[in-house]
Amino acid sequence: MNPSLRPARGATINRESSRFNLPERLADGDWLDQRTQVDDAPPTLRTTVTIEKPKTIITRNASPDVPFDRSINAYRGCEHGCIYCFARPSHAYHDLSPGLDFETKLFAKPDAAALLRTELAKPGYSPRPIAMGTNTDPYQPIEGKWRITRALLEVLSECRHPASITTKSDRVTRDIDLLAPMAAQRLTAVALSITSLDATVARTVEPRAPHPEKRLAAVRLLADAGVPVFVSISPVIPAITDHEMEHLLERAAEAGARGAFFLPVRLPHEVAPLFRAWLDEHFPERAGKVMSIIQSIRGGRDNDPNFYTRMQGQGPWADLLRTRFNRMCKKLRLNEERMELRTDLFRAPEGPQLRLF
Repeated sequence: MNPSLRPARGATINRESSRFNLPERLADGDWLDQRTQVDDAPPTLRTTVTIEKPKTIITRNASPDVPFDRSINAYRGCEHGCIYCFARPSHAYHDLSPGLDFETKLFAKPDAAALLRTELAKPGYSPRPIAMGTNTDPYQPIEGKWRITRALLEVLSECRHPASITTKSDRVTRDIDLLAPMAAQRLTAVALSITSLDATVARTVEPRAPHPEKRLAAVRLLADAGVPVFVSISPVIPAITDHEMEHLLERAAEAGARGAFFLPVRLPHEVAPLFRAWLDEHFPERAGKVMSIIQSIRGGRDNDPNFYTRMQGQGPWADLLRTRFNRMCKKLRLNEERMELRTDLFRAPEGPQLRLF
């Protein structure tokens, strides 16, 4: 067992990024040996939150293989600690490690709702669905205190602005009072991410995300409230979670999900060495097999950054996953209708003078 492992954290290492020519900071080995002899296990890492004050809150993108052109992220970093998270490399921009720093040194944007109100009020603003949860989870544990996602939804609801939410947390049900009326006007949809029903696997892969059964219960609550809800079984990790695909889809359909989607695991930039170290620690007996399959899906590399193929994968393994997924969705009658959020109901935020109607 690695003596530097931290309880309830995903990454097994905290090595600095070298992509930006930043000096690598490693703990002194002699000190680590001495600490282990005297103090046994390392102390539990505490989560810290730094206030960030951006000038704008809507992020635009022109990627041809994503179904939205704008998004909002209330937080940087994510306490859920999912080892595969493709957002981890973003912490390198702050001279922080995409490893444990990403899970413990978080950034919050308390002015997000005010910034959103300002941007929506700009002359000529054209509404399009805003995606929330595309980088880090909008309902990660610190949302319970900061309530930034809640404040953003209040503005979106007031303005009748469409928005989609992707999350791993059942905390999303806290905001059903906002989501249900928006859903009645076809202004919102929610995707719950569930990668494994095995509690042991889930605790290892996503150490601080809610239990899979809690997420399925959230699917049911949202569906019963009339909120269109989908289940993401992304990412599928070969030889670790891929065997659960059919059962996951069955449970999603039973809970009231309208549809589902999946992506093969992606390992961009610093995620690849973090993932390899995690495999060596938790699944050493199959680490080589897992990486061999991933490389077969990614054109012989740990990661494929190219548009379209990065989302779908290539080769026999990727084809097999798609075939299994499509057949099961057809059997369960998932994804039968295309979800389109309305943009024609939008009204700009109220200024000092209230609306007449």
